[in-house]
Amino acid sequence: SFSLSFSSLCKFVLIQFPLSPSRAVTTMPYCNVGTQISSPTTSSSAVAPEDAQLNNDVKIFYRTYGRGPTKVLLIIGLASSYEGWGPQIKGLTGTDVPNDEDDAVWSGGDNEAGGGIEVCAFDNRGVGRSTVPIRKSDYSTKIMAKDAITLLDHLGWKKAHVFGHSMGSMIACKLAAMVPDRVLSLALLNATGGGFQCLPKLDRRTFSVAYRFLKAKSPEQRAEVDLDTHYSQEYLEEYVGTVKRRTILYQQYVKGISSSGMQSNHGFDGQLSACWNHKMTQTEIEAIKSAGFLVSVIHGRDDIIAQLYHARRLAERFHPMARMVDLHGGHLVSHERSEEVNQALFDLIKASEVKMIPHDWTNLPNALSWWDEKRVLLVKDNQSGSNVSIKYHLIEKLHLCLLYFLSILIMLLEFGRKLVRRLKPVRVGNSIAYIGSQ
Repeated sequence: SFSLSFSSLCKFVLIQFPLSPSRAVTTMPYCNVGTQISSPTTSSSAVAPEDAQLNNDVKIFYRTYGRGPTKVLLIIGLASSYEGWGPQIKGLTGTDVPNDEDDAVWSGGDNEAGGGIEVCAFDNRGVGRSTVPIRKSDYSTKIMAKDAITLLDHLGWKKAHVFGHSMGSMIACKLAAMVPDRVLSLALLNATGGGFQCLPKLDRRTFSVAYRFLKAKSPEQRAEVDLDTHYSQEYLEEYVGTVKRRTILYQQYVKGISSSGMQSNHGFDGQLSACWNHKMTQTEIEAIKSAGFLVSVIHGRDDIIAQLYHARRLAERFHPMARMVDLHGGHLVSHERSEEVNQALFDLIKASEVKMIPHDWTNLPNALSWWDEKRVLLVKDNQSGSNVSIKYHLIEKLHLCLLYFLSILIMLLEFGRKLVRRLKPVRVGNSIAYIGSQ
């Protein structure tokens, strides 16, 4: 089936971040986000005891870092733990020691945003130390956005800057559309849309990665594939002293994969289903834009998983609230170009604090077509009416139909013009040879 083939393809290229060994902690911070009821169609005898309890209370594991009035919520991507935000946690707060550890030390407001930053990073449901529900219906970007909102309540954060990576950017968008009044700014790293936009770039390199992923049977083989998926080739071939960066990262990846193991099938399939079914409606986009906070879309040009084209289109949908930042790097541009990414995040926080005018913030051209402008006005003027929502969809479908028939008409006219040319007799003048013979 298509869903099976899509799942297999994504398993090739949407690969888990390696998880570093756990630190010894005094307390394990969890947030209870709700209770899931086991499916009535599933008998207790058909489910293993360890899986049966996964459908009870869903708990989200989280960590906070740093201290300060500025709050930042980091939402990680598919198959990844909160530790994938390592360079950003260190860059934003100045520490990589969680607040729940005995040796956690806050260095004060030594970052560029001023006043100190407190960051919260967490494991989405289905990965890491968070609960792994066994039903796909327990996974969606909207459900995981609700998890994040419950976590904000648990932390006592009324408002926060929300930054998401890959699948985390999908969740961040849903969160921003659901509670726009609680979002100070929105950063979307290596973002893409749902459905077919989740499909990776289909080229020779991608197929090579997919083939090697299938053959990988050991942490060493898996690490080799992960490196080619996460980073640009140029970055991997750079020398750090006398050793290539590929060699250094390879050793770190092997150690991480060996110590943490792989994500469960339930978690991966559920999160993958959430990505595939994700969609941002125009009403949700308008809800985010009308809230007034700034958006930064940050992307790696060499990303073979989330394509740059879709990220740019998403940024354009947020115009004039959005700024596009494309950097040389792969899917893990947050690691590959951590200084530039961190600077872009600091710029976003700073611009939000000084309440920068959107038209001064954006670097995107105002290229809305007449139809797009009319569509935006229609949605803005009629946010509350369900009848208008139906009217909007009908008008949009009519517009697409008109474009379709217009293109067919142009093709028919072009075909008719060529046909007339072929059938029309050609007027041939008297040849010189014929005139001379008369």
